Amino acid sequence: MARVVVLDYGSGNLRSAERALQRVGADVEVTADPKAALDADGLVVPGVGAYAACVAGLNAVRGGRLIGQRLAGGRPVLGICVGMQILFARGIEHGLETEGCGEWPGTVERLQAPIVPHMGWNTVETPEESRLFAGLDADTRFYFVHSYGVRTWELQPAEHLRPPLVTWAEHGGDRFVAAVENGPLQATQFHPEKSGDAGAHLLQNWLKSF
Repeated sequence: MARVVVLDYGSGNLRSAERALQRVGADVEVTADPKAALDADGLVVPGVGAYAACVAGLNAVRGGRLIGQRLAGGRPVLGICVGMQILFARGIEHGLETEGCGEWPGTVERLQAPIVPHMGWNTVETPEESRLFAGLDADTRFYFVHSYGVRTWELQPAEHLRPPLVTWAEHGGDRFVAAVENGPLQATQFHPEKSGDAGAHLLQNWLKSF
């Protein structure tokens, strides 16, 4: 049974994530303990609310360092919602720019859609090679709740390195990054723990990647 830590840094649907992971067979612990977070087979970084507040909470438990240490050893990390956003270089909310973890270049900014927040079920555009979405139909819907997103993918392809797989979604004519698969680092803008059977299937795919 895979051991998964849901990182408790003061933000996110911790219990929802815990229950969803238990549903697909993981042994789950919700904690900010650094040793547990480093030793687990998988680390989930959730996030709900303002970008700056989430970054401050993550910094308070040295979460960025934990993520970096896990990735250096090829250990799986899954970011969810703002937990995905803080993996990028920066976020801009209400004119305030906040530095993120910088695992990927890019800016989290307000969606340019007639109705914000984007709240509800939406389809996504997945790359053919995706393992995270393997076995899911193209018309599968996932549950989103957000006003901000990454609207431009800025990472340039590097020679001899496999580029990350980027999944996109659209709301009100505005496209944004819905998920990223980058070796041990994976992330979703939507909430798999709130996405019913589709979310459970995706989490199961993540556990299989260990």
